[in-house]
Amino acid sequence: MKIVTSEVMRKIDNAAIEKVGIPSLELMENAGRGIAQAITADLTLELDDAVFTIFCGKGNNGGDGFVVGRYLFLAGFEVAFYHIGSPDTFSEDAKQNYDLIKELEIPTNEIKSTDELPELLESDFIIDAIFGTGFSGIPKDISYDVIEYINSQPQEIIAVDMPSGLQADNGKYEGTVINADYTYTLAQPKYGLYVSPGREISGDVDIIQIGIPHDVIDSFSLHNNLITPAYVSETLPVRKPDGHKGTFGKLLLLAGSTGMTGAAVLAARSALRSGCGLAKIACPHTTLPLIAPSLIDVTTYPLPDVAKKGCLAKRGLGEVKNIASEHDALVIGPGIGTHFETKELICRLLLSLEKPAVVDADGLNALIDDLQILEDTKAELILTPHPKEFKKLTSVDVPDDIHERIKVARKFAIEYQTILVLKGSPTVVAYYDGAVYVNQTGNNGMAVGGSGDVLSGIIGSFLAQGLKPIDAALCGVFLHGLAGDIAAYKLGERSMMASDIIDFLPDAFMMLE
Repeated sequence: MKIVTSEVMRKIDNAAIEKVGIPSLELMENAGRGIAQAITADLTLELDDAVFTIFCGKGNNGGDGFVVGRYLFLAGFEVAFYHIGSPDTFSEDAKQNYDLIKELEIPTNEIKSTDELPELLESDFIIDAIFGTGFSGIPKDISYDVIEYINSQPQEIIAVDMPSGLQADNGKYEGTVINADYTYTLAQPKYGLYVSPGREISGDVDIIQIGIPHDVIDSFSLHNNLITPAYVSETLPVRKPDGHKGTFGKLLLLAGSTGMTGAAVLAARSALRSGCGLAKIACPHTTLPLIAPSLIDVTTYPLPDVAKKGCLAKRGLGEVKNIASEHDALVIGPGIGTHFETKELICRLLLSLEKPAVVDADGLNALIDDLQILEDTKAELILTPHPKEFKKLTSVDVPDDIHERIKVARKFAIEYQTILVLKGSPTVVAYYDGAVYVNQTGNNGMAVGGSGDVLSGIIGSFLAQGLKPIDAALCGVFLHGLAGDIAAYKLGERSMMASDIIDFLPDAFMMLE
């Protein structure tokens, strides 16, 4: 699904109205009805006991709020409105929907001062419809006071389109902002909902379609996308009822060295938890006694090491090539070490490889000063650096700004004709055709050693099961973050370990299947 800026969203709205001929009032009706239906479905409310207090601004976001309230009222809920400004200052569409509220005799109150508001609202939910996607700057005067008042109330807050005060393009705010528990954004996802602090401020985000035709959106030639649960659910490898272990793919992991055997274990465990039929770790033979006892479900293959130093020797290249030919995909790098012989083995392997592979961690380090390999290899590669690793590869700092981060990722993927998973908050995936995908799952509890090894195992597993490399990368990133989110919910972010992500992968899959 295309992710947009506020300006692009404005142009899409205008195109639907002016070129297709959809009345703006109809789009507002669709938006409000869709949000009201989503609220009743998502929050599983009882019709006879839920009370909503809705705060509306002067513009079209306030108009959306009036429509939401009207549909909730007609569904049997108790609804009351507070609005900023007198009705003669409302936008045309907002005014028409305000008039419908008056015809239904739903209580409405103009807020001239927050001193007029009750100290404690007698409602179950607050709906915020003060400012929408087009807002920028600082909430002023009564708007500022109302936002502060809403945040002081104990009820759960539902935001219409955007939490009021949040900037749609960058997730930042000035002065004050609504701290929402739920946000129902309209038509297309906006960047500010998926980058900090907007991500935390927005709560659970859902996207409500408002009747804009797909060809209108496609006419803007947008290249940036949001990875959605629907896409992942539709794309995950099919499990054949009569399948056997060979059916579900064989993955080879070139991983592990002295002191870093845990990386190999994490990657292999996550690969099996993600559905591949067989996983094999090829590792230095001196590390085998450490790795094998930790993985009773995984086969191993001992390779020559450098003078018993626990790192792969280049003389093992022939064996690695032979083993690789027997597998459907590879993961190269978790905990493999940085010895110069190991680096040479990796580089020579990549030049001869024709199977799809994930290159992570020390596999990436082997490419420093030799990125030409990415252009020369016949294999379709997925690179998974974090910002520090990316800087080592390219001498380019990864920007904090989401738009600049996307530009950097896209440039690299196109230049080297590879798939780049640039890890971070949020992770972005760049494809060599110019498309970029923003992930919406994950949390700071995943910022622990080994989390990247888990990700490489998941993506490798999907490659082995036959997904296209770009689909394997996108599904892997989303599932990795979703499992991490479930772990955070169960354990708390502070207490998470990388192995917890693996443990909650089954829950993540069941949520999507």
